[in-house]
Amino acid sequence: MPQELLERYSLQLESVKFYVSIVKAPGMNRYLLELPKLSKPNQAFLQLVKTELIKKVAISATEILDVKVLHAVKQKFANEARKLIQEKIQPSQELLNIMVVLLLNDMLGLGDIEFLLADPQLEEIVIVSSAEPIRVYHKKYGWLETNLRISREEQIVNYANIIARRVGRQITTLQPLLDAHLATGDRANAVLYPINTKGNTITIRKFARDPWTVVDLIKNKTANSGIFALIWQAIEYEMNILVSGGTASGKTTLLNVMLPFIQPNHRIISIEDTRELQLPDYLYWTPLVTRQPNPEGKGEVTMLDLLVNSLRMRPDRIVLGEIRKAREAEVLFEAMHTGHSVYATLHADTVLQTIKRLINPPINLPANLLSAVNLNLVMFRDRRRGIRRLLQVGEFIETENNVTANIIYRWDRVKDTIKPHSNSLRYFEDLSRHTGMDIDEINNDILERKLILDWMVKQNVKGLANVSKIIKAYYKDKQKLLRLVKRNVSFGTVVKSL
Repeated sequence: MPQELLERYSLQLESVKFYVSIVKAPGMNRYLLELPKLSKPNQAFLQLVKTELIKKVAISATEILDVKVLHAVKQKFANEARKLIQEKIQPSQELLNIMVVLLLNDMLGLGDIEFLLADPQLEEIVIVSSAEPIRVYHKKYGWLETNLRISREEQIVNYANIIARRVGRQITTLQPLLDAHLATGDRANAVLYPINTKGNTITIRKFARDPWTVVDLIKNKTANSGIFALIWQAIEYEMNILVSGGTASGKTTLLNVMLPFIQPNHRIISIEDTRELQLPDYLYWTPLVTRQPNPEGKGEVTMLDLLVNSLRMRPDRIVLGEIRKAREAEVLFEAMHTGHSVYATLHADTVLQTIKRLINPPINLPANLLSAVNLNLVMFRDRRRGIRRLLQVGEFIETENNVTANIIYRWDRVKDTIKPHSNSLRYFEDLSRHTGMDIDEINNDILERKLILDWMVKQNVKGLANVSKIIKAYYKDKQKLLRLVKRNVSFGTVVKSL
C-alpha cells in the first residue's frame, strides 16, 4: 500500500542538497531523509581518502575541541580532502561536494545526524538506542520516526564523547549523564547504559539559528505589542522580572527576546547550565556556564559559584538561567535588594504558583524578599492547538502575613488575546518612584514604544540583527527614530538615517 505523502522539501548542508519527505504511517508518522548516495566503489575510495587525511592533516587536540576554531578546522579539512580526491579521480563538482561533506560529517561531526541538525523545522533529535530508529520532533508534525538508525551502541557512546570533550566535560560509566551544547549552540543530553536500560541515548534540543525576536512573537500572537512595550519599558528602567512557565512553554525564548531591550552600555552577566541565550553582538555581555566535576570529584563550578562571583564583576544586569535551589535564590534576591537588575526563569504555571514555589521547599525564601520582584511573566503552552502564549502578567503583593498574586493582564483562551485583568497595585507606583514619571508620562512612554514595535511588525523587520538595530537606534536618538516611524519611513531608510 503506497504511503500518503504529507510534505516534501529540500535542504542544504554546506554545498550538498538533500530532501525530506514526511509520510503518514500508523502509530507515528515518518520523517524520511533522502541523502546523497555513493556507489560501493566510491564508498571504498572514501575510506582510503579518510585514512590518508588522518595521516596528512595535523590538527591538535585543542583545535578539535575548541568550538571557536571549529569552522577554520573544517575548512582546513575540506580543502585538503578536495585536493586528495582530485589527485586520484576526476569527480563531477556535485560528487566532489558530496564526498567532502560526508568526510566532514564522519571525521569532525556526528555522521548523518548532521543532516538532521540542518533542518530548521526540527526542535528535538533523539537517539533512543541502536535497536531503534532515530526520532525527531517536527514543528509542524510533532514526533516522527526517521529512516536513520545508529548501527552500534559504541557509536552512540562515541558521539556522546565528542559532544562532551568539546565543552570540557566527560561522560563515562562512572559519570553516565551529560548535559552540554554542540558547536551550533544546540543543547545535548546523553545517558549511558545501564542507567538507560534500553541502551545509550542522546537527546539534542535544537535552537533557531536566527533566534526569535520580539517581531516574531508579536506576529505569532505570543503577546501583543502593548505588552512588549510595557516589558521594554520595565527593562530600560531596570525593574526585576521573573519569567515562569511549564516545560517547553517558551520561558527561555521570552527571556532571549526581552534582553535586547537592555541599553548597550549596561554590563550583562548571564549564568546558565548550558548556553541557551543568544544576544546581539553590540550588547556588553559576559555569558557564564557551570561545569560538572571530573571523575575525581574536582573542578566543579556551580551556578551558586558563578552567581556569587558575578556580583564581583560590577554587573548592571544579572540573568540566571533557572532558579532551582534555596541558596541560589537567596543570593539572587539579595542582588535585587542591593540594586542589581535581575532576570531569571522558574518552573511554575501561574503567578500564584510562582509565589508558592519561591516560599516553599526546596527554595524556601522568606516571603518578605519577594517584594524585590517587580513583574512576573508567565508563559503557557497549549498542547492541543500547539501554541505558546503569555498567560499572565502579574505582581507580588505583600500583606501582613503572606504574599499574594495580582494579575494585571491575562490571556483570554477563547478570543486568543491578552487583555487587562486588574489594576496594578504596586508596579506603576514602583516605576514612578524609580523614574520620577507620573502615570500619564508612563502611559505615553509605553505608547511610543508600542508605536515603534507596530512599525517594526508592519515593516516585517526580520532577524535579531535587524531588530537590534532599531532598539540600538532608540537609545542613540529616540526622538529622531520616533519622527521617522510616525512618517512610516521604510526600515532601510531608518537604518541609513540613524
